[in-house]
Amino acid sequence: MVLRAATTRILIENAPIEKTLKKRRLKKFIDENYPLFSILIGFMLVALSIGPYYNGDTAWEYDAVSGVMKYGLPYANGFYLINQPPLGFYILAVFFKVFGLSFNNGTFLVTLFGLGCVALVYGIGKTLYNKTTGFFAAALFAFSPWHLILSRTFLIDVQCLFFSLLSLFVGIIAFRRDSFKLFFVSGIIFAAAFNTKLYAFFILIPLLALFIHFRPKNIKRIASWLAALFLPVIFSSYLWYETITRQGISAIFLHADLVIHESSNIVPTFSFVGNFLISYGLGWFVVDAAFLSLLVCFMQKRLFRQFFVFDAICLAAIVCVTGVNILLATALDLIAPYLNGIKYDYQSLPFFCLLAASLITKSISLFKNNSKKKKLNRIIFFFVGLTGLFLVGASIFYNMSYVHLFSTWNYLLFRVEPSINLGYSLFNDTPISPNAFLMSVQYLGYAFLLSGLLWISRYKISSFIKSRSTNM
Repeated sequence: MVLRAATTRILIENAPIEKTLKKRRLKKFIDENYPLFSILIGFMLVALSIGPYYNGDTAWEYDAVSGVMKYGLPYANGFYLINQPPLGFYILAVFFKVFGLSFNNGTFLVTLFGLGCVALVYGIGKTLYNKTTGFFAAALFAFSPWHLILSRTFLIDVQCLFFSLLSLFVGIIAFRRDSFKLFFVSGIIFAAAFNTKLYAFFILIPLLALFIHFRPKNIKRIASWLAALFLPVIFSSYLWYETITRQGISAIFLHADLVIHESSNIVPTFSFVGNFLISYGLGWFVVDAAFLSLLVCFMQKRLFRQFFVFDAICLAAIVCVTGVNILLATALDLIAPYLNGIKYDYQSLPFFCLLAASLITKSISLFKNNSKKKKLNRIIFFFVGLTGLFLVGASIFYNMSYVHLFSTWNYLLFRVEPSINLGYSLFNDTPISPNAFLMSVQYLGYAFLLSGLLWISRYKISSFIKSRSTNM
């Protein structure tokens, strides 16, 4: 009894301490994670306030998922085996089995994959660069009209990007920890991405670039790591094309997009990708921020050492994705890569956002480390840093205003040439009226984003003020 009473007294005395520790842990958790939660919540609110969008492609893919449920294979119109890798259709079929077959349910699942992409962009930015870059990259990506539209469209492109980014994220962690097992997991996830859509091929660019950067020490390790990356995708592709469907592995290269050529009255220009990126996909602010980010990287040796490798990887991914699209349309005269830039260039969007978002850290660094420079250099660095902060901030607000605008339209056309009505079109049967309830939901989503922006900025502002006062 005496021992029990003593134990009870000790627990009672320590209860306030435990309660205080729990509060501190909770406060620390919120401090560290609220910026990410604000983006994720804001993204879902804005995404659910718009769309769903549809066109001929969405009807075709919806029919393929229905074919999986009826016949076990993605047959469209009951007899045509759709010429796409199968995983995305099977994932949707499982979701439909649980929640019911409907276009809205399928679009909601795509939106959840879009949410996952936002979290992965944050994780990749935080791991490669820093937490600030991760936040702003996720904000730029989440509220990009490009990503929001595809996240509300019944297409497998967002699923493909999700698995691609997940493969990259796990691969980065594997390189950091020198973990062969994790890299094998990255290879399995890459196989999932490739078997969702062939565009996943582009994620090999940053993966292999990081592989070269971290350099396994001997030939045996290099061979084993490359095998871990490529064997899962080779095995899964062979299983589907040779064993299950018996189409032959060459069917990978017989996709309709790689077969159907342009008509004689269509002459694509080399600027069609740039026109889509500037006019619809990104906007001038993001493009300028990405360009300035590369430029600032060369302005200081410290910044160059810290950021050059990762900036170069982002740039390589962007150039390869957009370059291949231009090559397919202009050199091979293929119609789909020419008209469907919203899908063909989609794998480049996260890397544009990462490159532009890193400008925040670089700009703050210019402010902090110019006190010992000549007056002219200080003025130049201050102006460049201020421009960098403005471009990233303007990009976020431009995205919000553009999303607000197109959410009121019932038809979207993403032109590839400014003066020609050619491009990718989408329809929306439920555009928002200005005073509708869904518009309030959209505004609430923006408010969450801004709250996260203020939350993460308060530390940066106070740190900047302290550094300036110390230098003075």
